[in-house]
Amino acid sequence: MASQKPFLDVQNLTKTFGAQVIFDNISFSIAEGQKVGLIAKNGTGKSTLLSILTGKEDYDAGNIVYSNGIKVGYLEQSPTFDPNESVLDACFNHDGKEEKILKAKQILTQLRIADLNQPMGQLSGGQQKRVALANILINEPDMLILDEPTNHLDIEMTEWLEGFIGRGNKTLLMVTHDRFFLDRVCSIILELDDFNIYKYKGNYSYYLEKRQERIDNMRTEVQRANNLYKRELEWMRRMPQARGHKAKYREDAFVELEKVAKRKIEERQLRLKSSNVYIGSKIFECQYVSKAFDDKVILKDFYYNFARYEKMGIVGDNGAGKSTFIKLLLGKIQPDSGKFDIGETVKFGYFSQEGLKFNEEQKVIDVITNIADYIDVGGKKHLSASQFLQYFLFTPEQQHNYVYKLSGGEKRKLYLCTILMANPNFLVLDEPTNDLDIQTLQVLEEYLVDFPGCVIVVSHDRYFLDKTVDHLLVFKGNGEIKDFPGNYTQYRDWNSIITSEEREKKEKEKKVTVPSKHKESQQGGKRKMTYKEKCKYEQLEKEITELEKEQRHIEEALNSGTLTVDELTNKSIRFSEIKQIIDQKSLEWLELAEIEG
Repeated sequence: MASQKPFLDVQNLTKTFGAQVIFDNISFSIAEGQKVGLIAKNGTGKSTLLSILTGKEDYDAGNIVYSNGIKVGYLEQSPTFDPNESVLDACFNHDGKEEKILKAKQILTQLRIADLNQPMGQLSGGQQKRVALANILINEPDMLILDEPTNHLDIEMTEWLEGFIGRGNKTLLMVTHDRFFLDRVCSIILELDDFNIYKYKGNYSYYLEKRQERIDNMRTEVQRANNLYKRELEWMRRMPQARGHKAKYREDAFVELEKVAKRKIEERQLRLKSSNVYIGSKIFECQYVSKAFDDKVILKDFYYNFARYEKMGIVGDNGAGKSTFIKLLLGKIQPDSGKFDIGETVKFGYFSQEGLKFNEEQKVIDVITNIADYIDVGGKKHLSASQFLQYFLFTPEQQHNYVYKLSGGEKRKLYLCTILMANPNFLVLDEPTNDLDIQTLQVLEEYLVDFPGCVIVVSHDRYFLDKTVDHLLVFKGNGEIKDFPGNYTQYRDWNSIITSEEREKKEKEKKVTVPSKHKESQQGGKRKMTYKEKCKYEQLEKEITELEKEQRHIEEALNSGTLTVDELTNKSIRFSEIKQIIDQKSLEWLELAEIEG
């Protein structure tokens, strides 16, 4: 990594909203070239902290110091634009420089924004977020501050962004729920928890390991404090006459002990298993369904028989038809031909991208009790509405808050709880991970693994898919759908092998069928590789193979959770280097391959 020049230094930062403390006296710094991920529960101040750091919001106390002259690019969670300005003007603030136009087109193309003259008001919220992201990347700031950059990106776009940010010496502070992104891009994790900030010098895998150590240590500390607290409580009750000036220090110590002893360590002791859910053997049969919108084909004579207890993931580029397929299944739109034959016992629970419109004046607990007072968890046991909310990390205090006080992520989580509380036997979740914090995702993953009904998940979150599904439908566009028996990583590995074999085959065909770009010789023949070029071509093939092998080994090591901090840092840097080297050598190899051998 480059010199550790401090780009951002935060000291003793405090922020409150009325009586509510968001964070108290927190300090951290970010050096040049560091890539930092910020993790916290919904509603605990992640977006607020980013807004403060970028001057969008004030704070109560502390200091924020940037290195002189650095330019910061800030991606807000929900950016806003003038609806009448064009995409190009939105990217360059009406001051586009000619030399940057080409770069803009390249980045916007990667983010699937094709029409640079289209008014921003005609774009969806997801497209506007992608334009805002492009704006940041095009202008090449010294430091990137990104709030949920992968929201509204499909998997291909996310992997492109992962590579783009991971390369070079970019400085980054990012909030994201995408754990693969965190693991592969970030070398430092900051956790905002219990009004404090904790720093972990490693990627997401390392953070998980070290956070558990911190929790275990805290448990020991709390137990010790509890014992001391009990003894001090007895003393306070027994010795009221000792509360004079000489005993003041003991009262102060007692107050501090009480704080520690009552600290809440949120650990789920219950594995929630809705074993009372019943679903028959017939689920649904998709009988040769076709659907198109004008010239855009979504499904074409598609057949699939969904199995009992199946947990399926649906992936594909944005606009390939994933959400349309869900709406066809649920009867919200009708197919052009064919039909869905759905079993009589099936009871859908549908979590949509649009979400539920709440009565903002209701209390959180009332939203849930309006659906049910309790939910069965099998074995003649049940959870009350309050216990169920607590399982999904709503504290008793939050449960009695009004809905309008919740953050955007907390509202999404409450919406999820309304779906699950209705006790469906077939969950259909369309992009459930957007705006949910990692802790909530872990709870949801555990719930889905244990869920004894059927599940369909539409998601671009690769980590979430790997943990929850065992079957994929891959929407490739134009009605083409790949049925794959496995999770996302297994599909990606399989697809990379197939793609590599197809590319090799095409390159061999090119050698035979594609005319050389070089002039024909006087005898009418086409230029062949020189001996030196042929040696270089063969050498590149070997080098690329070895580099790809090294890349796979590093990826496995990074995901193993067994590396030291130094090993994690070195391997993360090497992983980024290999990506660039493979790209460069592949380009050289392709150029040589165009010469007829």
